[in-house]
Amino acid sequence: MKYYIIAGEASGDLHGSNLIIELKKLDTSSSIRCWGGDKMQAAGGELVKHYRDLAFMGFTEVLMNLGTILRNLKFCKQDILTYQPDALVLIDYPGFNLRIAKWAKEQGLKVIFYISPQVWAWKENRVKMMKECIDKMLVILPFEKDYFKNRWNWKVEYVGHPLVQVIDEFKANNSATQPSTQAPFTIALLPGSRKQEILKKLPIMLEVSKEFPEHKFIVAKAPAVEDAFYNDLLKDYSNVSHVANQTYDLLLKANAALVTSGTATLETALFGVPEVVCYKGSSISYQIAKRVIKVKYISLVNLIMFRLVVHELIQDELTPKNLTKELKELLFDPNRINTLKQDYKELKELLGEGGNASAKAAASILNFLKAQR
Repeated sequence: MKYYIIAGEASGDLHGSNLIIELKKLDTSSSIRCWGGDKMQAAGGELVKHYRDLAFMGFTEVLMNLGTILRNLKFCKQDILTYQPDALVLIDYPGFNLRIAKWAKEQGLKVIFYISPQVWAWKENRVKMMKECIDKMLVILPFEKDYFKNRWNWKVEYVGHPLVQVIDEFKANNSATQPSTQAPFTIALLPGSRKQEILKKLPIMLEVSKEFPEHKFIVAKAPAVEDAFYNDLLKDYSNVSHVANQTYDLLLKANAALVTSGTATLETALFGVPEVVCYKGSSISYQIAKRVIKVKYISLVNLIMFRLVVHELIQDELTPKNLTKELKELLFDPNRINTLKQDYKELKELLGEGGNASAKAAASILNFLKAQR
């Protein structure tokens, strides 16, 4: 069969690559064209657009790049029509993908959405349109199945979270690497994947390194951002280094982490690394978000657990002083560390109920398409 897969961010590229691998196992004659990144291309997808050309963060940033976004939408529609896939598989990235889903349904294409937009957090009114345009919804957070069923009378399928399998396999293949039990400790800095968010958060994270001169701070660089961008930011910090395409290697040996909100908070937790979650956006974007977002937490860890497991420093609370205080507790407070270990164990059990999520998602997609023939 022919699949057209669209992912617009680094996390979507990761999950898309694993989905492609599993689809090719089940459908050996499959042809896959995709928007995503290096991982999806390496997995066997024919890459049309890289996510580095698609990622715009926040309300004001989207408005500033509206022309580019509209051109990308037009090109995408033309490319899909030319390719004529058996199924369109959309991975998260709702601002773009929901527009494509609505259009694709009008064209008579089969639309499958893998990793639901976070409608339970904001823009809940999108669900009515989603039900009309999406033929199959696959969700990866345990509470989403009940949310859609109870609130919207929509039967969706929970496949488990794909990160559980990814991280378990990585840890098993790199079991010799462990965090140091004595100083100097390693602190991972995960400031995000887009330049706009990195510039907001990384300078604050770097200031914290001055309070811990005996320890090592390592920045996980985003794959789509050039080295020169980081070199300029890091040049004045003697105990800070960086790695590229080695985020998981870094988390294996990290004693603690300062992490931007998003999928990285979940990855860090599944590696068992004590973390503090950091968020800071433009003033306008934050004020708008504060008024429309309905959830109590910004971290996926806390949302899944329905309580505060990892501390969150948001907007004006994200200061070097506050971040320093949190990091000291993560490194030196045995009670905080032990509590996090138990919470992380419970989190993994919740997310692992579906088994290998990528394999389950691939099987569900293929079975659905066969049943439609």
